[in-house]
Amino acid sequence: MNTLEMARPALGRTAPGVAVAVAGAAAAMVVNWSVPALSALTVAVLLGVVLGGVLPTATSDGLQWATRKFLRVGVVLLGLQLSVSEVLRLGPGMLAVVVITVGAGFAGTIVLGRLVGVSRGLALMVATGFSICGASAIVAMDGVTRSDKKDVATAVTLVTIYGSAAIALVPFLGTRVLGLDDQSLGMWAGLSVHEVAQVVAAASPAGAAAVGTAVIVKLTRVVLLAPMVAGMGIVERRGTEGRPPVVPLFVVGFLVMLAVRSTGAVPGSALAVAKEASTVLLAAAMFGLGSAVRVRALVKTGRRGLLLGALSTVLVGAVSLTALTLFGP
Repeated sequence: MNTLEMARPALGRTAPGVAVAVAGAAAAMVVNWSVPALSALTVAVLLGVVLGGVLPTATSDGLQWATRKFLRVGVVLLGLQLSVSEVLRLGPGMLAVVVITVGAGFAGTIVLGRLVGVSRGLALMVATGFSICGASAIVAMDGVTRSDKKDVATAVTLVTIYGSAAIALVPFLGTRVLGLDDQSLGMWAGLSVHEVAQVVAAASPAGAAAVGTAVIVKLTRVVLLAPMVAGMGIVERRGTEGRPPVVPLFVVGFLVMLAVRSTGAVPGSALAVAKEASTVLLAAAMFGLGSAVRVRALVKTGRRGLLLGALSTVLVGAVSLTALTLFGP
């Protein structure tokens, strides 16, 4: 049997699921275009959870394939959204705030996970998603840890719940309770909210300038995904054979794209296309991940997972605000 003949059955197994994942991503994009405050990734996960129990079994192989492959390509394209010069423009004080927020948020959530009594895998996934960049970071970390897929799906669901809540809470607390000015509110949103679309929605009451600052701060957190994943990869490999690479190739690809963007050689039109493509691919991957979620399993995790998400949200918000006050501009 030649290679082409071998590929046809595989294509037949995956095509239905891939088509469903793409359709789910398209639906999520339509919702996002209609209601920009709703992240396409958030909507895609929810659609996957709702429809996962009724999808034909013939779609399972393709949905798994889409979750793995589309996620990796989507993360690579994320690298084109930020350049080194934009990161450095924040200044040393703000860069220190970002590092402190991510480091303390990650380590603190791991400790909180132990205190709450959730599994190590769920604590790690929540720590990654809440401190760095939401669902994309969670699935990237899964690439070096081989966590239980239920923990990955639960963490993505928690990111969706608390990231959505932050859209309303951050501007309310920032302006009415803490009295932050517009620029500080944008910085705090970029430091404490999970998904990029959620950051934009949370910072938008402060105006366009604050939104721009919030997105740059947020994407600077995304840059820390690579060293965080590499560090955990090293930890996971100790004393264990057959582990995944220290740094998955798609994380290396993310850094390469960051370097390419930093050269200034990529035209704006190409960057716009890459941004949309990344969103669509990640949405398709999130739909596939959501389709694997079984609500009963989430309910069993229930209170402890929700408590950890709430505590991690408060921790990241408090640490980022304190660091911003002490070291920010």
